[in-house]
Amino acid sequence: MTTARYKRIVLKLSGEALSGELGYGLEPKIIQSIAKQVREIAEMGVEIAIVVGGGNIWRGKVGSEMGMDRANADYMGMLATVMNSLALQDSLENYGVETRVQTSIEMRQVAEPYIRRKAIRHLEKKRVVIFAAGTGNPYFSTDTTAALRAAEVDAEVILMAKNNVDGVYNADPKLDKTAQKYDSLTYMQMLNEELGVMDSTASSLCMDNDIPLLVFSVSEEGNIKRAVSGEEIGTLVRGK
Repeated sequence: MTTARYKRIVLKLSGEALSGELGYGLEPKIIQSIAKQVREIAEMGVEIAIVVGGGNIWRGKVGSEMGMDRANADYMGMLATVMNSLALQDSLENYGVETRVQTSIEMRQVAEPYIRRKAIRHLEKKRVVIFAAGTGNPYFSTDTTAALRAAEVDAEVILMAKNNVDGVYNADPKLDKTAQKYDSLTYMQMLNEELGVMDSTASSLCMDNDIPLLVFSVSEEGNIKRAVSGEEIGTLVRGK
């Protein structure tokens, strides 16, 4: 039986990862695949928190470029993450995985408000916890949310699941065929070389709290389990 390397993780899913080849909205087979993979690692005894982006529905940056007030655009993005979180919760529960959604913006009719101690208690009871609505504040990305929540719930690692790349490269592999993949690097390298894996706020939070980050592709079935098991996939980013 495969053993887990980590006891408690934060799984960061981009909104685009949920849209698959559609490029917009939700692709059911992708959500089902992710839900099945999460069930696999839950059965290994791993405590799982998930942070989902909303870029498949709305991006705050796009709204601000249209002339919209940045704060309003970001709040719309937070609501998009709630929609994605509820869809993922439904899929997980269809596979028998007990799941709770906690939102940074109160909407008690659909989810619990974020309460750190309650979230930790859910994790201890082996419930999957999905953190929605970002940090509840504009100007902060869901990458920053993942870093913040990982620090708050004492997660051992952030697993950053990408749908279009299998790790961190020194250039965009889609545009540059000579781009080289890193097996490992430090947060300082990532910041200095402006690799664009996560924003500087999120990177600094991870670095200051010594939280490793594993960047890998979610497109290949079973990769989440491989990541949790400690197999050498993707790119591992550490503080030092």
